[in-house]
Amino acid sequence: MNDTQNTIPGGQRPDYSDEISLVDLVATFIRRRRVFYVVFITVTLAGLAYAVWMPDEYEYSSLIQIAQKDNGEFVQPPETTIATLESRWLPEVQTIYREKQGRKLPFDLSFNNPESTGLIRFSSSATKDDGKAVSAAHSALVKSVKGHQDVLVEGKQESLKRQIESLESAIDTLKGEKDAGEAIAGAIERRSRLEGELEGFHGVEVLVTSRQSAEKIAPKRSLIMVLAVLLGGMLGVFVAFMSEFAVTVREHLASAR
Repeated sequence: MNDTQNTIPGGQRPDYSDEISLVDLVATFIRRRRVFYVVFITVTLAGLAYAVWMPDEYEYSSLIQIAQKDNGEFVQPPETTIATLESRWLPEVQTIYREKQGRKLPFDLSFNNPESTGLIRFSSSATKDDGKAVSAAHSALVKSVKGHQDVLVEGKQESLKRQIESLESAIDTLKGEKDAGEAIAGAIERRSRLEGELEGFHGVEVLVTSRQSAEKIAPKRSLIMVLAVLLGGMLGVFVAFMSEFAVTVREHLASAR
């Protein structure tokens, strides 16, 4: 039964002479184990050196409350403010830093708006040596947001003042007319509402500026070492078998001459 299964038409057995057994692989690895050790130790030590010499990084955060009215309506939507930060004010800060220091900003800046709030959070990851640069960048961006939204608030307040003045003039005119009591009452009510809106504006409030996290966030040294060991093992095995392959090819070429 077994003989029938292991034969092919014509009564010939299949040729397995080119296949490499597990024993051959183990034997090859043992012969080239020194290559494996060299590569493994080199990569692991390189990972250890990287983990040790990388400076600690901390998270720096700033938090602002954008301008809004008493009813919770924003003078400018948070999404628009963040888009302006990313496309206009942040590039300006990066350009100024490059001109002064001769290199690009050594840290990244990200912005986010917690859902259903008027808060905008500025985040950066940097070393303590770059802490002053982070503080300067965050302060410049906060100043840009505050200045822009103060202008928007002033513009809306001026518009409301003009409307109030117009209503006061209308009320004075209506007082001299007969049967104008209802119109005067409506105008007075609208003026009161506009005055409430005028007083209900709140400008940008700076809650936190460049606060450093209590714990470092990078580098994750234990993770780096685990990855270095895994990478060293994989590269060691690969290089060991490639070295055996190279030796075999050279021997084959030498015998063919």
